[in-house]
Amino acid sequence: MAMAQPTISDDDMLQDYRWLVGAEGERWLRELADADPKAPATVARLRRELSAQRTHLVLEQIELRRRAKMKFARADEMFFTRRGLEQATDEMIAAYKAWRFKVDAPAADLCCGVGGDLLALAGRGPTLGVDRDPIVALLAAENASRLGRAAAQVLLADVAQRPWDARVSWHLDPDRRTAGRRSVHPASHDPDAATIDALLEQSPDGAIKLAPAAVVPGAWRRGAELEWISHRRECRQLVAWFGRLSSEQGMCRATRIEAPGPSDPELSVHSIQGQAACPLVEADEVGPLVFESDPAVLAADLAGELARRHDLTALIPGGGFLTGPHPVDEPLLAAFEVDDVLPADLAKLKRHISARRLGPLEIKIRGLPLDPTTVRRRLRARGDTPAVLILLRCSIGSLVLLARRCLS
Repeated sequence: MAMAQPTISDDDMLQDYRWLVGAEGERWLRELADADPKAPATVARLRRELSAQRTHLVLEQIELRRRAKMKFARADEMFFTRRGLEQATDEMIAAYKAWRFKVDAPAADLCCGVGGDLLALAGRGPTLGVDRDPIVALLAAENASRLGRAAAQVLLADVAQRPWDARVSWHLDPDRRTAGRRSVHPASHDPDAATIDALLEQSPDGAIKLAPAAVVPGAWRRGAELEWISHRRECRQLVAWFGRLSSEQGMCRATRIEAPGPSDPELSVHSIQGQAACPLVEADEVGPLVFESDPAVLAADLAGELARRHDLTALIPGGGFLTGPHPVDEPLLAAFEVDDVLPADLAKLKRHISARRLGPLEIKIRGLPLDPTTVRRRLRARGDTPAVLILLRCSIGSLVLLARRCLS
């Protein structure tokens, strides 16, 4: 059965978290690491020896550690809060961002939360993590200690209430939920845009983590390099790089991060930099190859720049799908070889798929009032030849492209 979180004072809550990261809390976490935290027997066992609040914290931490494995390889050694895990930067992205900071130079991770970026920055040199929440500051310090980040220190403080050394390069993750729901406007963040501007005047070498859809102030667009970062086929965050952390002010960058492979221990990073909103040339036909732009490219509005570089034309507004006659060497584009171009008629498409014994299907839809689940159910593809279906509404019409992925 699920445990409701008990009502408890802030001081008592902090004491219980201190207990959780201590020897007794860790003993329970080790013993129950493989248990079902929602099973009545697990709850009953804990309640025989622990308070309701400590029972809740143990069960919650088991669940959070399992969820955190998507972000942290050593999640089983770390501590999280629900919100802290949700807001924490994936360790792959954090490692890439830390790479842009100078090695062995002092750095600060402001509003550090449970320490996703702090851990990566401390791998490069002395780093001060700062947060005004005593619980997440406690967990950040514990995570740094357990993962061997001796260069990390954590300070309980409000970043807006203290001066900062101009020599320190900093990373800031402002709270985007100050009104109870997410905001894309930095003026509504905490610290807000005005406070961040004051910080930049004191210490100009900064990186601000934002949502990919953030409405970036004009002064930041002109004075920073804006970088959209994707990982696992999703654009995860936007970073505004200022001062010496910026490679070129006023430019946009799209970056895709890939985990190291078995034969390559290094993080794989692919980027394009340019001016946003480069005009796209509309396609008048579907070429033999179709290219899907990486989510970071679309968020950064750099599809036009990619199309210009590779002499491609756009099948849909925004450049989500491009087309051309020749293969291109571009990791930010997924390539598909087109076998057939058909009208968007599902009944005819079903007969065509059955006749060619296609299946399983990878389905992509843009601009049509359909969803992949419905299309998959209606087509009932049970063949033995995998295929990609790309359903588009474009200037040429509503089309279905039967295609195959080009493997790099």
